[in-house]
Amino acid sequence: MRQETCDVLIIGAGPGGYVCAIRCGQLGLNTVVVEAKAPGGTCLNVGCIPSKALIHAADRFHEAAELSGDNVLGITTAAPAIDLGRTVAWKDGIVARLTGGVAGLMKKAKVRAVQGHAQIVDGKTVTVETEDGPIRIATKNLVIATGSAPQDIAALPFGGDILSSTEALSLAQVPQRLAVVGGGYIGLEIGTAMAKLGADVTVVEAAPRILPQYDADLTRPVAKRLEALGIRVLTNAKAGGFADGNLAVETADGVQQIAADKVLVTVGRKPVTQGFGLEGLMLDMAGRYIAVNDRCQTSMQGVYAIGDVTGDPMLAHRAMAQGAMVAEVLAGKPASWDKRAIPAVCFTDPEIVTVGLLPADAPGAKVAQFPFAGNGRSLTLERDDGFVRFVSDANSGLILGIQAVGAGVSEMAGQFAQSLEMAATLTDIADTIHAHPTLGETVQEAAMKALGRALHG
Repeated sequence: MRQETCDVLIIGAGPGGYVCAIRCGQLGLNTVVVEAKAPGGTCLNVGCIPSKALIHAADRFHEAAELSGDNVLGITTAAPAIDLGRTVAWKDGIVARLTGGVAGLMKKAKVRAVQGHAQIVDGKTVTVETEDGPIRIATKNLVIATGSAPQDIAALPFGGDILSSTEALSLAQVPQRLAVVGGGYIGLEIGTAMAKLGADVTVVEAAPRILPQYDADLTRPVAKRLEALGIRVLTNAKAGGFADGNLAVETADGVQQIAADKVLVTVGRKPVTQGFGLEGLMLDMAGRYIAVNDRCQTSMQGVYAIGDVTGDPMLAHRAMAQGAMVAEVLAGKPASWDKRAIPAVCFTDPEIVTVGLLPADAPGAKVAQFPFAGNGRSLTLERDDGFVRFVSDANSGLILGIQAVGAGVSEMAGQFAQSLEMAATLTDIADTIHAHPTLGETVQEAAMKALGRALHG
């Protein structure tokens, strides 16, 4: 068996793993990253990027379909058609370009990438099964960045016509009828895209409303848009078995049979902690996640964990930030996790952004919001649904949270997070000149409204 040694060995080349590897390389650490599949992990290969590509294509198709009928813009086009196989090929091209870019960046940082299945021997040793035979790698520090996988349910195991998000993003044809089990962000993103492409979509959600982690004010515009798109939503409903083209759904009115050609199950994600020898380390766990401290150190010296295996929020940008921090720690720098804000984005229609505290999380806080209906740029884009909302300390004006729902608000996430990281107050935002006419003016207006000096609403 071939033997190798390194300073840092990272299992998993997803957003957390590859960022950690690149930064370790930049800091002069002898680094090896092991990945069984392509670099980039779920996010780049079968998650964030592919889903946004599908959403973009669906939006374009839907816009063309709307313009083929009577519209206020006075534009006339022919009814559109779509070759989903070609769309998927375009999506795959983007993925290939980005995965190749990640591989190139790791090579530039002098990181050794090993493709194969890793098996932990102990906290300092890993064997990797590769096409060229097994490799045994001894390391000073081990970083576990194995990510997460779609969660199935007993009544609907993945396979055949029962899809996870991975299979849904590679369909060659738009299903005529699609049932989506789970009304969270993944199910609604893909379900909405499929509805825009022509599918008859039904969403089944066990909670009283869609996107239950957010408050009703934020989710109401999304629910209204789903209705406008003809998407049927069943809440307080439990999905059962699927047979003969029908999904059994338990509701308050009894069991309903939902006709479906495909069933997409999006009930959450689970950490990947099995199949690579992790249990042999006997690390402290936090439920089903690996327990870590503010430096992402586990209970075993020299073993670190980052990303989805360390718990919520399961977000690529959190994993990236953890990966960069761990690299600093391993290089002897005084780094630790001190982030005040991690933005979360739902690429639904309209989009939702949340950073910091929701109103329900901050009793006694001041809450103010400004509607996009009062914004000139929104009107010119034909989308004036939604709002920007501030949650702030009633006495000091310190911003505790910012939320928005509306078309294109995902691009505001960075400004929202920066405001909380810099401990900005309402006055800081209200007195910053925002360009006109832009959607961003709603941020300034919301802050001004919280201060009692709104100009346009």
